[in-house]
Amino acid sequence: MTQGQQGRPLLNSRLAGFGTTIFAEMSALAARTGSINLGQGFPDTDGPEEIREAAVRALRAGHGNQYPPGPGIPELRNAVADHQKRFYGLTWSPETEVLVTTGATEAIAAALLALVQPGDEVIAFEPYYDSYAACIALAGGVRVPLTLRAPAFRPDLDELRALITPRTRLLLLNSPHNPTGAVLTPEELSGIAALAVEHDLLVVTDEVYEHLVFEGAHHPIAALPGMRERTLSISSAGKTYSYTGWKIGWVTADAPLVTAVRSAKQYLTFVSGGPFQYAIAEALQLPDTFFAEFRDSMRRKRDLLAGGLRSAGFQVYEPEGTYFVTTDISPFGEEDAYAFCRALPERCGVAAVPNSVFYDDPEAGRSQVRFTFCKRDEVLESAVERLRRLG
Repeated sequence: MTQGQQGRPLLNSRLAGFGTTIFAEMSALAARTGSINLGQGFPDTDGPEEIREAAVRALRAGHGNQYPPGPGIPELRNAVADHQKRFYGLTWSPETEVLVTTGATEAIAAALLALVQPGDEVIAFEPYYDSYAACIALAGGVRVPLTLRAPAFRPDLDELRALITPRTRLLLLNSPHNPTGAVLTPEELSGIAALAVEHDLLVVTDEVYEHLVFEGAHHPIAALPGMRERTLSISSAGKTYSYTGWKIGWVTADAPLVTAVRSAKQYLTFVSGGPFQYAIAEALQLPDTFFAEFRDSMRRKRDLLAGGLRSAGFQVYEPEGTYFVTTDISPFGEEDAYAFCRALPERCGVAAVPNSVFYDDPEAGRSQVRFTFCKRDEVLESAVERLRRLG
């Protein structure tokens, strides 16, 4: 059944064009063909054992088995505030300026639903994580892409200035950037912040890969002059602690922004993940050595996969952060990344994701393919061996 009453389509028109996500499609294809899945970004090993045991202790003690507080348990809100102070010198009130969410995805949805009115323009880096486009559409906003172009994937600040109109409401940033792996420099962040202040724009920034910067460091835009009161920062536990199924995320922002986002969030999930919240409160307090060793391990995996992809014949754009490598398939004489990824499991038993689906401009990323390296070394080595068949 595709139509409802009076022939009207069942699906909300704002979601027209948003079908099954590319991640679900390619993961299903990988499962069906028995391929190595380097498409969807989930680790194939769990995170620290002591954090898993913290969740078990919480479950057994009855902590979080019933509804936790709407903003999140106090222990986690305090831990998030302490984390922001410890790593970035940012001071947030755990009571009024921290909100726990069902992963970063819900935080993004709640932020856009709360802050964007129908007709408002939202400028986002292109290529973008697919939920950005869907959430902007659900809010009735107008997506305005700022294209990051190969090989460096740097934002053109003059182009950004030209995109801003009286209808622009919000800048949606993502650094470290999925899928390209670009990390905004202090100079770029300062330029973006200056435009936000000049035009009185809100900024929503997705920082889930904050602890996966391989060269340099992560710099939150909220720390820059004039940005605290207009910036809503989003992060989560899934990428840093390798427990992506727990779906524990958070928002930090000035109290009025958090209040606005909470107004929308309470009607999405209300609350979730009670026992896991206790575990992530402990995870955020792990010593600096944990974060350094995690980053170094992922950097080594990046180098392993990037080198293997080069040897297999791909053009590789080495990422500065995240756990994804963007490549170009032109050296194989191919240009259609979607068709390439659909055929790849049958050709060599590996699944990947076409970056082209993350662009509004169909030509900008037409030949780009994304691979993830958050897998065991032997899995990456086996995938590289299979990919060499392409040559």
